[in-house]
Amino acid sequence: MDGRHRAAYQRDVPHVARLTLTDFRSYATADVVAEPGLITVTGDNGQGKTNLLEAVSLLSPGRGLRGVALSEMAREGGAGGFAVAAAVEAEGGAIEVGTGTAAATPERRVLRINGAAAPMTRLGEWLSVLWLTPAMDRLFAEPASARRRFLDRLVLALVPGHARETVRYDAAMRARTRLLTGDAPDPAWLSALELAMAEHGEAIARARAETVAALGDILAATPAGPFAQPLLALAGNDAADLGTLLARSRAADAAAGRALTGPHRADLVVRHAAKAEPASRGSTGEQKALLIAIILAHARLVAARTGRAPILLLDEIAAHLDAARRAALFERLAETGSQVWMTGTDAALFASAGGRRLRVESGVVTG
Repeated sequence: MDGRHRAAYQRDVPHVARLTLTDFRSYATADVVAEPGLITVTGDNGQGKTNLLEAVSLLSPGRGLRGVALSEMAREGGAGGFAVAAAVEAEGGAIEVGTGTAAATPERRVLRINGAAAPMTRLGEWLSVLWLTPAMDRLFAEPASARRRFLDRLVLALVPGHARETVRYDAAMRARTRLLTGDAPDPAWLSALELAMAEHGEAIARARAETVAALGDILAATPAGPFAQPLLALAGNDAADLGTLLARSRAADAAAGRALTGPHRADLVVRHAAKAEPASRGSTGEQKALLIAIILAHARLVAARTGRAPILLLDEIAAHLDAARRAALFERLAETGSQVWMTGTDAALFASAGGRRLRVESGVVTG
């Protein structure tokens, strides 16, 4: 790392030290040696830059930064499944992580840590992985469901059990809807499902509220500089007395074919502080700047709360940013202490970034 970015990176900061791919997306095979700090991945469109970031994103629970079916990640013409392996330097030492699918079970992802089978939730014990993609540039103009997914990813980095609570809440909610829309639902079973929704819903709402409040404190204490400063709030997140509310709304929910009350209807509300207007009214560049500010604040929050900086994946991050904002962004990213993977088609846009440079061409990574 050059003198322009003097962040005190340590070898024990959580980071991917080596990434090995087999039959993943455009890669028949790939073996990438990485290091802490900023990593720039450049190349023409369609060469496999985003695929590389997607592979790293699978070192966290879920379906990665694209959120697609696992079967779509297997290389066409390959063996039918895929494998992503990583040597990870984490707190307490190095670990080997392997994940992927088999041809016989293309939608079932398995995980091995140091060679032993493990549940996906174990990933959060060593790593937090966050990302921004071009598809998220208009997040504030999309339906509330997109912002909930974004918020829940932020919460998950701080509260690993949040994924378990959302899975159980969703399962109880689906079961309740099936009962309500069926013939002669059992009131006792409905009550049990509503109590489960209330229990898990309260945990979900509390974790979201605490995360948004903590992010708000960091954002308020951080000079905006060249970036827009966001104001965050939650709407529809109240889960107080949810069990009673659900019991009272059975008829309405049956008619609608879904639960009309609960944290599954929450929304992350973001406003542009300087302009005092909703983020959705800003230009694409302004909305991207707001997202970047949130991610930077969250990286600081995760590091402060967990003692480990998250890995950041920033796809086409330099687009829509002028030279001053790009330089400021790279400085702030270096200050987070995170391992940061950035992609772009034009290597010149990253001239002030420093750090490791990789190039991808026809599924081959060099650098």
